[in-house]
Amino acid sequence: MARLNLKLLLFLLIAVVSCTLVTYIFTCGHPTSSHTSFIHRLKESSSESRGKLYEELLCSINGMYQISCRKEGREVFIPFSFLEKYYEVYGKLTKNRGHEQFEWSHSYSKVFKPTMRYNSSGMFMYFSNYNVEVRDRVKCISATEGVPVSTQWEASGYYYPVQVAQYGLSHYSKNLSDHTPKKKILEDGNLVTAKWQVPKGASVKRNYDHEKFTHVLEFNSHDSMGISIKLRQGIDLVLSLDLRFLSMNGSLTIFLEDRDRSTIFPVSFVCSPVLIQVLNSSGSYSTTYGLGSCQNWNQLTRDLHVDLVKGHVLSGRGKKLLKTKLRIHHLLVKGHGQLDNLTLASSNHMGMFYSSADWLVRHQDSSGGWPIGVKRKIASGKADLDPGWYSAMGQGQAMSLLMRAYYRSGKSHYLEAALKGMKPFSKSSTEGGVRAYFMNQYPWYEEYPTVPPSFVLNGFIYSLIGLYDVVSLAPHDQVGDAQLLFDQGMHSLKKLLPLFDTGSGTVYDLRHFTLGLAPNLARWDYHSTHINQLLLLSTIDSDPILTTVAGRWISYMSGKRAAHN
Repeated sequence: MARLNLKLLLFLLIAVVSCTLVTYIFTCGHPTSSHTSFIHRLKESSSESRGKLYEELLCSINGMYQISCRKEGREVFIPFSFLEKYYEVYGKLTKNRGHEQFEWSHSYSKVFKPTMRYNSSGMFMYFSNYNVEVRDRVKCISATEGVPVSTQWEASGYYYPVQVAQYGLSHYSKNLSDHTPKKKILEDGNLVTAKWQVPKGASVKRNYDHEKFTHVLEFNSHDSMGISIKLRQGIDLVLSLDLRFLSMNGSLTIFLEDRDRSTIFPVSFVCSPVLIQVLNSSGSYSTTYGLGSCQNWNQLTRDLHVDLVKGHVLSGRGKKLLKTKLRIHHLLVKGHGQLDNLTLASSNHMGMFYSSADWLVRHQDSSGGWPIGVKRKIASGKADLDPGWYSAMGQGQAMSLLMRAYYRSGKSHYLEAALKGMKPFSKSSTEGGVRAYFMNQYPWYEEYPTVPPSFVLNGFIYSLIGLYDVVSLAPHDQVGDAQLLFDQGMHSLKKLLPLFDTGSGTVYDLRHFTLGLAPNLARWDYHSTHINQLLLLSTIDSDPILTTVAGRWISYMSGKRAAHN
């Protein structure tokens, strides 16, 4: 009996162990997530055996129109191509560690958080990232003036002081942020002489010029094919030289070569009032820039890649000319003339900066302004500006540039032009100035001095930065009203900032208040400009409203919104 009970006990023990082991294998041996995943795969396999995982569905958008959607279980999927346009969001497929993923963003712009106090002699904001000359609305860089010609509001082209100042400020900033450029002097008429190919009947000689107080190269091609120098070196395409022609048939031509296609592209500079011209001879295009009257010395600084691209665009051939694929094949001069300081470099940012500064000095009028010579339509025929208006943004950025030119060169005419540029700030918009008042109480410097005022935010802040640069860099006894104008403007900014906040972004101006129109919402690039400007001002003004508002506006770029009631 005892032996029988022992066998029964052993049998029961084996049964319990076996059940425990089986239970562990099928339950404990699998983590919950894996088990769930396994069940999901079974269901998915079952669903696949029955057909699609989803079904097509028609979505009605606010009862106005319909689009194709998809339904999977109780979930509805709406095409991102629709969401992108409907909500103005952005997305793209990317690779992450070998796996494809979708990146969604609410904004396409960047915020540049300053790491130190703003320095009026340093880089201007984040303008080292600007490439003004390659913008579609820049027709070309004028050979007579050395600054951009805008087509923003008039297709034939005009000089826009804002764009001129931005061109100069961007190159000033690049000079501080970029590496030291590569540079090679080819001919200076004295210590460095080039091997010119001089055909029979032509001549070159090096003389002392009493106007420049230095030796220069004098050339005379007479009736020959011209005097040339072969280069075929590198990709340094920024050309600088001092040039004047003593005959009206003179020309300078640089022949660029596309190394992949062995195509030659001529870019010429001639004695002519023409701005830019493209000639087509049997399928061969040549781009020509006019130098105006050539009898006086002309200091040329040219990015030949930009010059060539602008010619391509003008002729309808597009912009697809990579700078890295180009090199200078040779250079040719014709007629009778002189040249000096012939140089090739990878960049010449300061040369382009001073071109802008000198243009501003030459074209400032007796009222201290830089008049804009085209009509500006602000809002559906309301508050239009006739040619000759001033822009507080243009005045401010011009002052920022001129003060840097004064700081770097010590030349007083740059300082004088900057100080004179403050005059329109004390004159009302109705009297031809740029000053307006919000609710007859808060002074505001108008980017577009309309009547009634429009109160553009970014242009106003740029004008404040210009005033601050005058305060910072001008001799203390010559600052004039700059400090007062700056302080009054900062007070107005702090009081009016909440009016530009929509709870999910910002408005560009206050036309909805002054003109009774719908709000003019700021695009993300303008929204980020507002933020970057406030962050800059926060480094010179400790009032917490600047950083608080900037922080809230930054959050809007990630999809956050102000709380509702």
